[in-house]
Amino acid sequence: MRKELLPGEQVIAATRPQPRMLIVPALLFIAVPALTAYACAWIVKGGPAKLVPLVRPEWTAWLIGGCVVMAAWVLLGYCLPRALTWHATRYTLTSQRLVARYGMLRRRDQQVYLAAVRNVEIRQSLLQRVLRSGNISLDTGYPSSTVVPDVPEVATFRNFILEAINELPQGGFRAEGTMHHPEGSRNGAEPWETREGGRDER
Repeated sequence: MRKELLPGEQVIAATRPQPRMLIVPALLFIAVPALTAYACAWIVKGGPAKLVPLVRPEWTAWLIGGCVVMAAWVLLGYCLPRALTWHATRYTLTSQRLVARYGMLRRRDQQVYLAAVRNVEIRQSLLQRVLRSGNISLDTGYPSSTVVPDVPEVATFRNFILEAINELPQGGFRAEGTMHHPEGSRNGAEPWETREGGRDER
């Protein structure tokens, strides 16, 4: 991201979505190999033949292969894609823009210039409130607002956005839609300069 910054632009914060979407894949990543090993041992001991008399001993290799294929399908077809999707999603707040980047092979970038933002709104479900995450909606005056989903520490991230908007040069908008006062910071240092390169909320 630092290579793509505009002249004079500084990174304030960079984060990824709340990792709650990885809870189920993480549990399956632990449980599936254990269940697969147990099933293979049960097959080797002749469990299927005891359960279904029609099962023959020469089918053992095929049954073990089927268990391994099913385990690989769960891990590679369900767990891995969700982990890669989470890792490939990144939210970057700079002194001029909010950039949301999605995807690895098929990349989609969403950029909102802070000067165009008139209102910043947080929307949370009950689970998101417990995890202190939420969806940030940016009103830029267009019919549909820009929504950044499942931002972790959403209240802190919203405050960073408001601070960056208030420190924009003359001609930018405040969060409520009023024009920014041209005095800027009183001590001459921008807020993102005092954060030593910003924070990484991960």
